[in-house]
Amino acid sequence: MLEKEVSDLYKKFRLVHYRELFGRIREKDGSLSATEAYAADVIYLLGTPTIKQFADFLGISQPNATYKVNCLVSKGYVTKVTSDEDRREFLLHVSDRFYNYYDTRNSFIQDACDRLRDEFTPEELDTFEKMLWSLNKAVRPGASRTAEEKHRRE
Repeated sequence: MLEKEVSDLYKKFRLVHYRELFGRIREKDGSLSATEAYAADVIYLLGTPTIKQFADFLGISQPNATYKVNCLVSKGYVTKVTSDEDRREFLLHVSDRFYNYYDTRNSFIQDACDRLRDEFTPEELDTFEKMLWSLNKAVRPGASRTAEEKHRRE
């Protein structure tokens, strides 16, 4: 039951995200293709990755990642900032143009939280928040448990 509910919630979040992402894709100069939109989203979600971190996370070659990043830079959605620690590396930052395009308000999340506040007590919400924190901590992007780890937990 728990797995089904978490899976259903995850699917709904993904669907809302995809609907909003594809709703922003336009057929005009300077707009992002679907692949570019996903690449920019990954950079945003990773924080300020290097090109190598971006490539490693997606499991693509560094030249492929560099090409994708350069396309985003040329369109003004990403900037490359030289790393203070290693002057040969660039940290990838999403630009103001990305934020205007991406519109990170996520009003659907605010609406859902408002509905929860109307339906549950502060104590119940506190417990739910702790459970979500634990779930969030358990989900590690880019990592999966080995069979041995899964077996030890069962």
